[in-house]
Amino acid sequence: MEQKNKIKSWPEAAPRLIAVAAGREPADLVIRGGKWVNVHTREVLEGYDISVVEGRFAAVAPDLSDSIGPDTEVIEAEGRYMVPGLCDAHMHIESGMLTPAEFAAAVIPHGTTSMFTDPHEIANVLGLDGVRMMHDEALMQPVNIFTQMPSCAPSAPGLETTGFEITPEDVAEAMTWPGIIGLGEMMNFPGVINADPKMLAEIAATQNAHKTVGGHYASPDLGAPFRAYVAGGPADDHEGTCEADAIARVRNGMRSMMRLGSAWYDVETQITAVTEKGLDPRNFILCTDDCHSGTLVNDGHMNRVFRHAVECGADPLVALQMCTLNTATHFGLERELGSITPGRRADVILTSDLATLPVEQVIARGKTVAKDGELLAECPHYDWPDSARNTVHLGKTLTAADFEIAAPEGANTVTARVIGVVENQAPTKALTAELNVTDGLAQPDTAKDIAQIALVERHQGTGGVTNGFVSGFGYKGRMAMGSTVAHDSHHMIVVGTDREMMAACANALGEMGGGVSVWKDGEEIAAVPLPIAGLMSDDPAQTVAARAAKMVEAMGACGCTLNNAYMQHSLLALVVIPEIRISDLGLVDVTRFELTDLFE
Repeated sequence: MEQKNKIKSWPEAAPRLIAVAAGREPADLVIRGGKWVNVHTREVLEGYDISVVEGRFAAVAPDLSDSIGPDTEVIEAEGRYMVPGLCDAHMHIESGMLTPAEFAAAVIPHGTTSMFTDPHEIANVLGLDGVRMMHDEALMQPVNIFTQMPSCAPSAPGLETTGFEITPEDVAEAMTWPGIIGLGEMMNFPGVINADPKMLAEIAATQNAHKTVGGHYASPDLGAPFRAYVAGGPADDHEGTCEADAIARVRNGMRSMMRLGSAWYDVETQITAVTEKGLDPRNFILCTDDCHSGTLVNDGHMNRVFRHAVECGADPLVALQMCTLNTATHFGLERELGSITPGRRADVILTSDLATLPVEQVIARGKTVAKDGELLAECPHYDWPDSARNTVHLGKTLTAADFEIAAPEGANTVTARVIGVVENQAPTKALTAELNVTDGLAQPDTAKDIAQIALVERHQGTGGVTNGFVSGFGYKGRMAMGSTVAHDSHHMIVVGTDREMMAACANALGEMGGGVSVWKDGEEIAAVPLPIAGLMSDDPAQTVAARAAKMVEAMGACGCTLNNAYMQHSLLALVVIPEIRISDLGLVDVTRFELTDLFE
């Protein structure tokens, strides 16, 4: 694949970098008269110029007028802060419902110039081919998008069935691709703890390629299991939720990644390890993990995370390190990006305030890519094949009967296990509820805030439906809400109060080719088509965000008041985060990593 926006390496650019730094040749670009924010020393140095050639920084000095020639572009900083472009250390592009090109177009105006992405959503649907497509479109962009090879598809072997399985051989092959930076989050932490040969082979292939192993330890137990997990090789972790989690990670030589996504609020509870306990901040990193399009359009990206960290008491220069240099260092790229210093990629934000970070101009690889919130660069699209656009296979037209839950014979009531959604958090609660039985079928109970949930198999066309119960959405009336974004196996999750509505919703998603659909009183009241792998749209972020906003309104019209309810919906099949989930194989007790019965 020809890489459209390829940048010369430092060695290739060195002759010109030296000539410009020495004042012998003119620069391509000089940014003049700004405050140099140096993240290596945590200093702000006033009255500095920056020279750029071949998309890299040549020099930073108080006066670089000798580098200005007749063809040199000059940007007047006018006393503003010159800040390194922001880096997102851990994220999933698919969570924005956007392709890499449209995700880049959405975040560039917010000052994000480097992303470390794990496309494990598409890996579950399309396998290594899907990862290759994401990787190839990522390399076409005018900013830096590095790909982590997904590690866990399925994320919990034996507890779910994915469209494709990722093997150690796949990992070893991907490690030879130009844009692969390491291994995506190792979610199968029981596998690592128990020295599963397949998981260790994936880690070994990554370490032998001298790349970074991403972590995901979603357990509060910081004893022997955590020690075993760290010994297995993961180098970072973003699943911490409290100060003790952050401290345990960094004390054991990991990087603590603290996330603020659309539904994750894990910075405030962990950053006290730095702001109050005084630990060395260089091992703490900020990231988003999952941001949907509405957040990107309305609130921002890494600039939002940076501002939040400052609001939580972090020194702005420390917070800046956490989303620039610390990230680059972690992935072995400190000599390539993350700071405004010679030889590095010329990624700069011009801003008038260091604490609130208004992003006034964004320069990536020496070219202005956004100004005052407006994208000025082209973000090229990959030509996604039909195989990536035809991924929802139901095998049959579903009816209300597919969503019936038979009670034990003769029962008038049942005690059912119920998935309890927790607002703004990834974990669920394992609840129980007494439910009525009518005509031999267990019934949802909207008075108790208990709806039905169904996982509909959509990869192999088996026609399989797993049924259960869920609480926390507050749905009322005759409704159903369905999505083919269903982390991590990405079958179809339908939540509803009415079996006919649930069948209509599932069938509509099949006809749409994937996405989100909300039904009320016999008709579809909102839809978000996601034709690529049933996960992404190649429409612009603003278009997708507008559709998503209507989806949220529709969920509200069905009685839902939960914050970020869609994100919670999409995680109900995530069988690696406690306490209870649903999969194509049944109800999963994630505290024990085993299937469990619906009725007690």
